[in-house]
Amino acid sequence: MTNKKIKGLSTKSFVRRMVRVMLSILSVLLVCVFISVGVLMAWSPGKPKHFLDENGSPLAGSISEKIHVNINGVEQGMFIKSKDKTKPVLLFVHGGPGMPEYGISQRYQTVLENYFTVCWWDQRGSGLSYNTDISPDAMTVEQLISDTLEVTNYLRKRFGQEKIYLMGHSWGSFLGIQAAARAPELYYAYIGMGQESRQLQSEKLAYEYMLEQFTLEGDKRMLRKLEKYPINKMDILPPSYWSLRDEPMHSLGIGTTHNMKSVVRGIFLPVMENREYTFSEKIDIWRGKSFCNNSTNLRDKMIATDLTKKVQKLDIPVYFCEGIYDYTASYRLAKAYFDKLQAPMKGFYTFRQSAHSPLFEEPEKFARILQEDVLAGTNNLADGK
Repeated sequence: MTNKKIKGLSTKSFVRRMVRVMLSILSVLLVCVFISVGVLMAWSPGKPKHFLDENGSPLAGSISEKIHVNINGVEQGMFIKSKDKTKPVLLFVHGGPGMPEYGISQRYQTVLENYFTVCWWDQRGSGLSYNTDISPDAMTVEQLISDTLEVTNYLRKRFGQEKIYLMGHSWGSFLGIQAAARAPELYYAYIGMGQESRQLQSEKLAYEYMLEQFTLEGDKRMLRKLEKYPINKMDILPPSYWSLRDEPMHSLGIGTTHNMKSVVRGIFLPVMENREYTFSEKIDIWRGKSFCNNSTNLRDKMIATDLTKKVQKLDIPVYFCEGIYDYTASYRLAKAYFDKLQAPMKGFYTFRQSAHSPLFEEPEKFARILQEDVLAGTNNLADGK
């Protein structure tokens, strides 16, 4: 046999061996994927967890529900939780757009259910409320503000309360403060956390801060990424920038929480570990987030809106809870907005170990503010008191 034929046979034999190896690896990977999906499905029964007494029985007078309600013609999901369902009702308007926060509330200690009957509402197009039939054109700020007011009225009627409390976080604060201004008669008070004000300016301040910090650290890789998007010179932010900004912000401790360095470990894994969403509902959280993020009606409107001009007065008590390290929604701009905002009672609270989510980062301090100031209608614990 000639050397050429031997070489040809050797090459074919090598290729066949490599194909067999690749097929074996692919088979192992597929088995691992199926096992992982099976484990996640078994881990995700989707049943709301009850509050238990010392005997391990459901706590008398408590409530733990996962329900869907028709809100402005669309079925929308929510968790309703409280250790005592006779407590005042609080509607939590989550951030994003499109990121329900009940999904991570099991990982981070939360105190709301101790003092309120809490509605963790998944907004239209998000999480439990995600539906492929929802038109992107229906995803507008006006629609979501209307939904907020409709959920409010559902809760008032359901629990027989004339008014409720309203808390908005991040994107939820953009919606929440506008809802409170539009219908103050529905609310005892408004609580803003990571309060938005002039979000385009906030993004530019964050960008300048990141450039400064990565220059000091000599992080050329991150600087190259950021310098592709000179947003300090833009009035409209490209979609690709939003997907970039999470990594540098969290690496510097100015993102979701001051100690969260990875979105995967800090948000994705807690959502996937949450047993009160089914596996398919968890997938819908990410589908909904993508759907909402891709809706230019939402982000572009948020960026273009100056809340310091749009909402200058609230006719109810207002409380801002702000992390000193927050650049996701600038602490400095939130304070400036608070100082200008007119309200019959105001309280501004600085959380010195927090970034964007003081409720999850400093829950004990947050609990004291809720109990001693918000529910009492005072501001004795506010900065400068």
